[in-house]
Amino acid sequence: MAEVLIKDVSFAYDKELILGGINLEVEAGDFVCLLGQSGCGKSTLLRLLAGLEKIKQGEILVKGEPISKPSYDRIMVFQDYGLFPWMSAGENITIALKQKFKNLSKAELKARASEWMRNVGLDPEIIYNKLPMEISGGQRQRCATARAFAMDSPIMLMDEPFGALDAVTKALLQDTVLSLWEKGGEHGRKTVFFVTHEVDEALLLATDIFIFGQSPSKIIFKHSFKGQKKPRRETMFTDPEVMALRNKIIKIINDEVNAKAAARE
Repeated sequence: MAEVLIKDVSFAYDKELILGGINLEVEAGDFVCLLGQSGCGKSTLLRLLAGLEKIKQGEILVKGEPISKPSYDRIMVFQDYGLFPWMSAGENITIALKQKFKNLSKAELKARASEWMRNVGLDPEIIYNKLPMEISGGQRQRCATARAFAMDSPIMLMDEPFGALDAVTKALLQDTVLSLWEKGGEHGRKTVFFVTHEVDEALLLATDIFIFGQSPSKIIFKHSFKGQKKPRRETMFTDPEVMALRNKIIKIINDEVNAKAAARE
């Protein structure tokens, strides 16, 4: 059985149809990249997976059970970090941990938060007591990522988490997330849904890529690296097979955009 099954999901804001029938099957431990232009409904699907929006047509099943509300089993990382500005970086992590791990003491919560800060490349001795406004955007996103991994949820939802970062910081965080996912956690590898509009990011991170067409969106292309050699940063732009796939994906997206534009004329 697929860990996550998305069947004929359509969704509209007011009367504007955003998703026009999405079908996906995702196995436990997959790293799924949802790829497509801005506005095509990728983040909307993520909100439906998180239980932040109500499904109006179709269904989403997690381990055979329909999603009805938010759950600690599905943790979300937002592009805007999602940190409370009046709390320190460390407190932003421990307040989430306290909701799930109710039996842990204050010292244990701080120790877990500090451990995951170190895992994402932050020094808790320096960062833990600083307010979000006192640290950089990259450090804030590391805190948000540390919080998500520290919650140890089996499903992680990441909504363009590195979209606002500079190229160097973005690359470092991509490598960090990929390394942590590959290592797995207390209960094995997490199932990740990662929204992006960058082809190279999807190629680097994903086990499975699903391309959304323009809204009302459907899946117009999918590719799985299972059983294949997965692209690596060192060979992304020299491996002929990866470059061919990259060009194919870009052409599919551009052709769909041009076809939609021609249909509107």
